[in-house]
Amino acid sequence: MEQSPGEVTVLLRKAQGGQIDAADQLVRMVYSELRRIAGAFMRGERPGHTLQPSALINEAWLRLADQTQVDWRDRAHFFGVAAQMMRRVLVDHARARLADKRGAGATVVGLDWVEIDSGPRKLEEILAVDEVLDRLLQLDSQQAQIVEMRYFAGMTVKETAEVLRVSTRTVDREFALASAWLRRELAGRGAP
Repeated sequence: MEQSPGEVTVLLRKAQGGQIDAADQLVRMVYSELRRIAGAFMRGERPGHTLQPSALINEAWLRLADQTQVDWRDRAHFFGVAAQMMRRVLVDHARARLADKRGAGATVVGLDWVEIDSGPRKLEEILAVDEVLDRLLQLDSQQAQIVEMRYFAGMTVKETAEVLRVSTRTVDREFALASAWLRRELAGRGAP
């Protein structure tokens, strides 16, 4: 369902105000976009992952619904928070899977920042990127959002620019800077 940014913003505010029918309309309006984001997240996961895109959306939606203190600014803000919630679901899942493994230990993590869709990611890689991404968020929230959308959600430069309402040149530049910072941080952890 095609929606205008204004429609989503109006429904977000009404839903936040407690209007149940607005929340239902919002779900119908944004579900296909959330499904696309979840699909991009899941494409980066290993084959046989126990979470499916619909389960990822459901868990993220529950976490979004729990965000009662968020003052939803607009559609871009909503989808940015939704991508962050999906990232958190996957990170929590990765942590639980690693905790279940006996003697999993730490492994060296290398990232290919040029190839965002380079195939399945290891649990250790997801956790390492998540950890340094949290530090980047403290330094530059826009760069952290761009990495989150490109690396975790698998969004293109154009899609990321549209959600954040910046130019594609800004996304390219900020992603390059963030990638260099992340490489340095991961190298400090023992990764190449």
